[in-house]
Amino acid sequence: MELYMPVVALGIIATGFAVFSIVMSAVVGPKRYNRAKLDSYECGIEPTPQPVGGGRFPVKYYITAMLFIVFDIEIIFLYPWAVAFDNMAVFGLVEMILFILTVFVAYAYVWRRGGLEWD
Repeated sequence: MELYMPVVALGIIATGFAVFSIVMSAVVGPKRYNRAKLDSYECGIEPTPQPVGGGRFPVKYYITAMLFIVFDIEIIFLYPWAVAFDNMAVFGLVEMILFILTVFVAYAYVWRRGGLEWD
């Protein structure tokens, strides 16, 4: 149990900071709400009216999200591979080349479908 105390202490501090931040923003923050403040906002683009029920998103958003997830997974696999590269030798190199080729295929697919084009 003694080994876990720093992790538990860090969790308590993080939780305390999160709760403190939320409570203080509610206590100290301004209370003047209007329609513009309650409206959604993203990246400086005015929101367009949506039909009842939410509306539809273009597939391009989902393709971009999938690309983001693929590259996140790639980074998660590359770091431990780089740390243990000496132990794996040629086998590790071949496996990582195959993995990066697979990721490149996903990247080429998104590029070809226009997922990287911003209107």
